[in-house]
Amino acid sequence: MTRDPGRRRVFLTGAAGNWGRAILREFAERADEYQVIALVLPSAKDAAAIRHFEDMENLDVVFGDLTDYAAVERCVRGADIVLHVGAVVSPFADEHPELAHRVNVGSIRNIIRAVRAQPDPGEIGVIGIGTVAETGDRTPPHHWGRVGDPLRVSRFDEYGQSKVVAEKELVDSGLPKWAWLRQTGIFHPGMLEIRDPIMTHSTLGGVMEWVTAEDAARLLVNACDPDIPAEFWRDIHNIGGGAAWRLTNWQLQTMISGAMGVRDVRRWYDRNWFATRNFHGQWYTDSDRLEMLVPFRRDTPSEALARAVATLPGAVRSAGLIPPAIVKHLVLKPLAHKPRGTMDYIRRGDDEGISAFFGSREEWERIGDWSTFWPPRPDRSATLLDHGYDETKHSSEWSSLDYVEAASFRGGESLSPDAVRGDIATPLQWRCAFGHEFAGSPRLVLRAGHWCPDCITDVVGYAKQAERNPFLAQLETLGGDSEPAAADLRASVQSVT
Repeated sequence: MTRDPGRRRVFLTGAAGNWGRAILREFAERADEYQVIALVLPSAKDAAAIRHFEDMENLDVVFGDLTDYAAVERCVRGADIVLHVGAVVSPFADEHPELAHRVNVGSIRNIIRAVRAQPDPGEIGVIGIGTVAETGDRTPPHHWGRVGDPLRVSRFDEYGQSKVVAEKELVDSGLPKWAWLRQTGIFHPGMLEIRDPIMTHSTLGGVMEWVTAEDAARLLVNACDPDIPAEFWRDIHNIGGGAAWRLTNWQLQTMISGAMGVRDVRRWYDRNWFATRNFHGQWYTDSDRLEMLVPFRRDTPSEALARAVATLPGAVRSAGLIPPAIVKHLVLKPLAHKPRGTMDYIRRGDDEGISAFFGSREEWERIGDWSTFWPPRPDRSATLLDHGYDETKHSSEWSSLDYVEAASFRGGESLSPDAVRGDIATPLQWRCAFGHEFAGSPRLVLRAGHWCPDCITDVVGYAKQAERNPFLAQLETLGGDSEPAAADLRASVQSVT
């Protein structure tokens, strides 16, 4: 791999995936600016996908494994930018949790170690990719979110859990030049043909701020520019397509099915096949910030949908011509009853699964049929959760008092009274309400929303944690007159501590 001094050198992981292939197409259009080194798993599937780029003159491929430090270091050597897109994702990650953690956490550790091993680590920018799944179930009335909100992974979501750990690794790595981007749902042609039980986990009343694979690819390639604003680095950002892409899950369903000629998608499903909770997705109050720093948005939902539908086989494109009963009983009903499908939990009387996705069997039985369904119209007025400290202060002014206040709002304590004012990168010591002690920088805790790493893995215990943690309780309470204001929650915990 001879280095071209006239082009910036980019190490790309995940090149064989849907997003990765879109990134390669974008780099191919900018061959005079970038030389790309892609580490590709030597599996039959990945090798076949990357073969489509054999004629890309500014691409070099290294076949290897992200968990192999030697392979990672070889690709990092001489790089200007690392775009770490590769990961084991859901639903495969949830079926193979040990592999998901080994790859998703192990790979970022290998990258950090390899960058540190270079002569000048500060000359290499590392961009890591997280996920909206880190913040879990954000159904109305809590459907607006931003960086710094509580991390609260849905039950059975090992992909989300692995990304929380990976994010902590990079944020507190001590590397001089990094950014962490939490990816939202990626709209791409392949998703129109997904046939997996995870479809039933998507709540009809939930929301997502989508982004197309093409826009997200443009973002990462533009982020390789040496002249992007300094504010992009050493921070966490939400990727989102903006106002036009803030859709309800029901809007997405009807938009896609309508483009395939389906007049009434409700004839394909029973209403109670869909979970009422425990998925992920939100609309962002802060995604426009990333667009201002690194402009990337071009696609509209109508344009992207037309482009996606055009790639589909004719039989799928004209699905509306197929009798709905055939689609329902021969395709979608069997999916709902497969392992991980919501109806499999109901059929087997799996109380844990039923509780996760419906609350209880009784609540599932009360869902009703389509006759009482009303299309969701969540509030489009953006609302903010309280982060438990004075956000009008610049981080250069953060001090021990801010950390005491933030920890108290989380039901815990700051154990570092001598923290240096304005040093937000050095890990401090903290204790949660349940006595777990852990390390984390002020940037990790205040800016990124991390808290106790033991408690976040106790997904079943979130409600119990919220009784002592007003920061988390903002999401555990379910709105209406019974929901205490954040200021009242903060006052209550201070009176206890």
